[in-house]
Amino acid sequence: MFIHSDDITAYIPQRTPIVMISGILEVDGPKTRTALHIAPDNVFVENGVLMPPGLMENIAQTAAARIGYIARQENSPVPLGFIGAVNNLEILELPPAGQTIETTTEIGGEVFNATMVTGKVMYDGRVMAQCEMKIFINPLNK
Repeated sequence: MFIHSDDITAYIPQRTPIVMISGILEVDGPKTRTALHIAPDNVFVENGVLMPPGLMENIAQTAAARIGYIARQENSPVPLGFIGAVNNLEILELPPAGQTIETTTEIGGEVFNATMVTGKVMYDGRVMAQCEMKIFINPLNK
C-alpha cells in the first residue's frame, strides 16, 4: 500500500519524463521504500528492459522522496538534491518493462548538506541493482 502515489512530484523535484518512482511505500527513520511501475515507453527503457541509468535515477529519487516527504510533513518546501558520487554500483539484472520494481534506500550518515545513502532495487525477489550514493542537498532551497 502506498503512503503516497497520486502526485509523486509533490515530493521530488524531477518532472516527466524523468520521474522514476510511482509512489512511496514507506518512510521509517533512515529507511525509505518506493515502487516504480516501469512503463514500456519510459525514457530509460531499451529493448524491453530498464537500463542502468534508470536504475540509478530510481535509487536517487527514492532518497529524494524521503527528504520531500519529511519536508512536506514539516510544511516546508521540498529541497533540491544532487548526486555527488556513486560508489560500488552493481547492476545484476535489468528489470522488464511492464513490471513493478521496489527500491529501498537507507541513510548511512549526514554531515552538513551531504547525505550518504545505500540503495537497492528489487524485482521478483531478486536484487537488480545496488550502490552507495553521496547526495548533496541545496541548503538555499531548504
